[in-house]
Amino acid sequence: MKTLELKFVNNDGKIVTYSIEKPIEPVNPAAINAVMDEIITQNAFTSSGGDLVSKKSAHLVEHNVEEIEL
Repeated sequence: MKTLELKFVNNDGKIVTYSIEKPIEPVNPAAINAVMDEIITQNAFTSSGGDLVSKKSAHLVEHNVEEIEL
């Protein structure tokens, strides 16, 4: 399964990560950048360390699970 991880910096200077499962692919970097800007502008989310104040990064992560017979 793939997830899109959006990483922000909060008021305390700590990294806050929001994960979106099954993102639309191929991902659009310009759209992701715009959405992250809008999340900060609208103060859409907060964290235990305060409001989100800047973007840190975005990652497309793929998790592979392999069943192990016991």
